[in-house]
Amino acid sequence: MHKAGFVNIVGNPNVGKSTLMNALVGERLSIITSKAQTTRHRIMGIVNGEDFQIVYTDTPGIVNPHYKLHESMMGFVQSALQDADLFLLVSELGEPLKNAAVERRIVESDIPVIVVINKIDRSNQTAVSQQIEQWQKLIPRAVVIPASATERFNIDTIFDHILRLLPENPPYFPKDELTDRSMRFFVSEIVREKILLYYQKEIPYSCEVAVERYEENEGIDNISCIIFVERETQKAILIGHQGKAIKKLGTEARHDIEEFTGKKCFLSLHIKVLKDWRNSERALRSFGYSTED
Repeated sequence: MHKAGFVNIVGNPNVGKSTLMNALVGERLSIITSKAQTTRHRIMGIVNGEDFQIVYTDTPGIVNPHYKLHESMMGFVQSALQDADLFLLVSELGEPLKNAAVERRIVESDIPVIVVINKIDRSNQTAVSQQIEQWQKLIPRAVVIPASATERFNIDTIFDHILRLLPENPPYFPKDELTDRSMRFFVSEIVREKILLYYQKEIPYSCEVAVERYEENEGIDNISCIIFVERETQKAILIGHQGKAIKKLGTEARHDIEEFTGKKCFLSLHIKVLKDWRNSERALRSFGYSTED
């Protein structure tokens, strides 16, 4: 008997979905920062065993759209609601789902659900018990598991329940595959993560990263990225006084890229202004976002 299925991770922004997926996959596939809306795409991580294949998908946090970019992000969430064999609904204490339609879709579905109450290391037993009871009332069929993805508390318990609830299927992907994303995608995500970490306010949300060139060589990879911003003032902030900010960004990103690829790389960063790209269907398509419902 072989089990296989799509375990789709959904929840509000900044509840720890990416941290949880990375812990379950055992690889750092999704970028992680303390800022909301860090994840913009649907990112797949595949875990294989002799008699199972778990296809995890990390999704953007559930938001009420203000830009076409947000609409595309919510499109990824909607697709995850449609093709799941199992929902991994990640929450934190005292925070209901921010989108009633998504909540209703999960509640009324017959697809198995594991509710993960994350970040319990920041709370107390009474509050956790109350939250478990509330989720069990809302979704009676759900398995509710308190956890801490950062501390790896109850990760094994979540994995055991996933394995139990997976349907019987042959593997969907070759057993040696880890993800459906390219190295270019992960490079762009690493650069974007550094922007989220080192810049404040609107700057990170106004940036998109595209890999212009990725040349694999025997000794050192040659990578060139373009960081798109919406205004000249944002470009100036990214560069910083005497170019110090962009230099730090490049150095930190290069270190993480080299750790991820296991190879040395030369990384060059360029900044271009693309006005209002978050509302441009053409720009969003070129960045890999679907603009269709």
